[in-house]
Amino acid sequence: MYSIHCMNNISTVGTDALAQAGYTFVEEPSEANAWLVRSANLNEMEMPDTLLAIARAGAGVNNIPVERCAQRGIVVFNTPGANANAVKELVICGMLLACRDVIGGVEWVHEASDDPQIAKRAEKAKKRFAGCELAGKRVGIIGLGAIGAEVADALIALGAEVMGYDPYLSINAAWGLDRRIEHATDLNQLLSCCDFITLHVPATDSTRGMISAEAISCMKPGAVLLNFARDSLVDEQALAEALDDGKIARYVTDFANPASANMKNAIVLPHLGASTGEAEDNCALMAANQIRDYLENGNIVNSVNYGRVDLGPLVSGSRLALFHENVQGVIGQISQAIADNSLNIENMSNVSRGSNAYTLLDVSGEIDKDLRSRLLKIGGVRRVRVIVR
Repeated sequence: MYSIHCMNNISTVGTDALAQAGYTFVEEPSEANAWLVRSANLNEMEMPDTLLAIARAGAGVNNIPVERCAQRGIVVFNTPGANANAVKELVICGMLLACRDVIGGVEWVHEASDDPQIAKRAEKAKKRFAGCELAGKRVGIIGLGAIGAEVADALIALGAEVMGYDPYLSINAAWGLDRRIEHATDLNQLLSCCDFITLHVPATDSTRGMISAEAISCMKPGAVLLNFARDSLVDEQALAEALDDGKIARYVTDFANPASANMKNAIVLPHLGASTGEAEDNCALMAANQIRDYLENGNIVNSVNYGRVDLGPLVSGSRLALFHENVQGVIGQISQAIADNSLNIENMSNVSRGSNAYTLLDVSGEIDKDLRSRLLKIGGVRRVRVIVR
């Protein structure tokens, strides 16, 4: 059976599921077939030849050398949506904290706690902490993935007007959105008319710094910006200036750094988005199930460096899993090598993602070492796995 190494503390819901399936846990990363990770930085770590997969119990994978893993035929998984409810609830909390000066009111009560006349004083002091209601406000959501979509639905239920912007929104995802969500086709259109703007996109070359000085200049005066996605999405110097001069009323973020921690009118949280027991359990169990399905069946679901392939469970016989470059002629050479070995392809799936391709085949008969060696000699083939029942 396969061996697992945990780079971080992983919820026992996930590790117990693997242990019950016969997996062993090892102390040394070099002895493992798969790594489970949360926040540990793997970018400079050496990847042993035994390593077949890495599963991130969370969505972001900036702590994993994704492309280097792809070149080695190491599948990198994440768990999109597993912590969506936890993050959604904190985003709504952040909006309410921006609407109402709850923090200021709590601090006032704490400072006046020794005053026997606190109740009487509170009636006069409370006007300092008055705010507004979220109902009726227009909220712009940038990114309508697992978290953004849940935030949108929650806001609709709270009586807010919701506008969404996501140029990469799939048709299936669009069908799942509430029909009352207005679709913005232009980012500046959303920025200019929303009272609240919340970010829910990954940090990529196209999104880093997307809330720039220019974008901030398009925003409605007195708007509130929320960032529970990645701090690199925001030009923090430009934002600090906008907060200083009142162009932006509030910044609510889950990313504490020297810049955000010293911003005027900022509510900065210590990365609490997915910090619930339920979210940690969900992420760990999803990561464990994905690792198991890949190791035992060769199926790939929710990988960030290889496409989705699912031939179902391997009930009997043999299955070949090949990682290769997405170039012309490789599939033909693979098929010919299998035929030359007097084997028949019974089922096959090939999916590419950029320059990375993955081919999974069910074949009749026994796969010997000679065939595996021949497949590895095909130009562009990076790794060959043989899975048997």
